[in-house]
Formats: sequence, C-alpha cells, structure tokens
Amino acid sequence: MSFTTKWRIALANVVLLFVAACASMNINLPPVTDAPTGERLPGKIIWRDLLTNDPAASQRFYGELFGWEFESVGTASNLKSNSSYTLIRHNGKLIGGMIDTLALNNRDDISQWVVLMSVEDIDASVDAVTASGGKIMTPPTDLQSRGRIAVISDVEGALLGLLETRDGDPRDSEPEVDGFLWDELWTSNVESADAFYNKVAGLTKDTVDIDGRQDTAPTYSLLKAGDTPRAGIMPNPLEGLDPVWVSYIRVESPAAITSRVAELGGRVIVEAGPRPVGGEVAFVAGPSGAGIALQTWPLEDNN
Repeated sequence: MSFTTKWRIALANVVLLFVAACASMNINLPPVTDAPTGERLPGKIIWRDLLTNDPAASQRFYGELFGWEFESVGTASNLKSNSSYTLIRHNGKLIGGMIDTLALNNRDDISQWVVLMSVEDIDASVDAVTASGGKIMTPPTDLQSRGRIAVISDVEGALLGLLETRDGDPRDSEPEVDGFLWDELWTSNVESADAFYNKVAGLTKDTVDIDGRQDTAPTYSLLKAGDTPRAGIMPNPLEGLDPVWVSYIRVESPAAITSRVAELGGRVIVEAGPRPVGGEVAFVAGPSGAGIALQTWPLEDNN
C-alpha cells in the first residue's frame, strides 16, 4: 500500500470517527448559520472543518493572522476532550469548525481543511456519487440541528462532505477581508471532475483561460449553479499533491500575511505573487500542516 493510499485512508477514518461519534453520542452540532434561511443552495460550499492534532496552536495561528474567534462545543461524552469540536467565527459570524483528531484517539499524522457542499437531497446525491465513480466514506448521518451529512471521495479521490441542512444554508454575501473567499478543487482530471459534480450537485461548467494565451485550451473550470459561480476546478499545480479541495481566504496583502506565518508555527508553501487570472495569491500551511490559500479580492489585472 502506497503512502498516498495510507494517508487517504487515515484522513477518511478520522472524519468517519467524528461523524460516528456525534451520531452515537447524540451530539447536537449547531447549524452552519446563526440566521436560518429555510433555503438550500445546492453546490455551494457552506462550511469548512479543519482537522488538526494541535487545536491550541491552530487557534493561535488563525487568530493572530485573521482575527478569528473560537468557541468550544462541550460534549458529555467519552471522548478524550470535552472540546473535541470548536466553532470558528469571524466578526462574530460562523464560518467553520475545528476537529481535534487526538480527541478521537487518532494517532495518524494528518491535517486538512475539509469542505462541505450543500445538496438538496442527500440520498439522491449519494446515489449519484456511486453511479459516477466516487466513494461513500460515511453514509447519510443525522447531526440534528446541522442536518444530514455524508462524507465522500470524488471520482479522483478528493475528500469532501455533502450536507443537507435542516434549516437552510447561509445566504450569499460579499466575502469579508480575512474571511473565506473561494474554494477550488485541485485535481488530476478536470473533465471527469466537471462531470462528477454536475451529477452530484447539479453544477454546470464554464471554462476560463487562466494563462491568458490564445493558443492553449482553457485550463480552469468554474462550477456554476445557474449563473452563480460556486467553485473552481483546475489541474493540480503542486507536484506530488493528491487531488484536494483548497479553500481561499480573502486578504489585503498575501505578502504581509506570509511574513508572519513562520513565527506562528506555520510554513509558506508558495510565496506571495501575482496570479495569471488576476490579483495576488499565496499558499501556506498551519502548524499541523493543513494547507490554505490567500487571495486578494476583487481581482485586478496584473498586466
């Protein structure tokens, strides 16, 4: 068994343990928004969870860099910690969560941001996953106030969650500085990923030429729900990296952020610089190794 396969299995097992623990111990995770809308927005990334073996270091890292706030979800359970799950807020608004992998008795050295995509009917979406070549890591599971969740890997092996919210998804709004901006799938086969997410979430593709050259085929896909862009898909830009969903944080200056990453226990994977499609971008990892991208917005032409 290769290292890549072992890492994928370990990552999936952590998520499976967490979902199973919440279900079996009747842990009521809160909704993904403080303001229930009663409306679902299929294909939208509505939540992001950080898997980390060092929540304290991760909280310091993201708190210092972006001003995020953290709120433990107490659990009367047999987990090693009563704060195995932490809510993340930005300017008081819920934006994500943090899972303590050690509290799940997990010894594997894995850390990653995992995105949750909204679906209208999770049972139908799960059927579409298997029919389209993906895998079900955890079957649809009731998380009470949050809704019903299934963890899957797509046709190329990228891990994500599908969530049918109970009370509705967060409304679309202008991304705030130091909040989440965008999500991309970095994959080995853009065309197969396009087809997969069309079947699973009803998203349609719109191709964009990100290198600005007229003699090359488009290399970037926008996944849209109607006319609304929901995510991007691009060929994996980093050698040796498995297919993965990558979240972007909106920042005013990627270089200013990357200058502080090392002192807070993280590392810079890709230094700040212009992006062909416009604006500036950087890619960093937090103290436990989970990668996340930084991007200016709105985009400005680099030419």
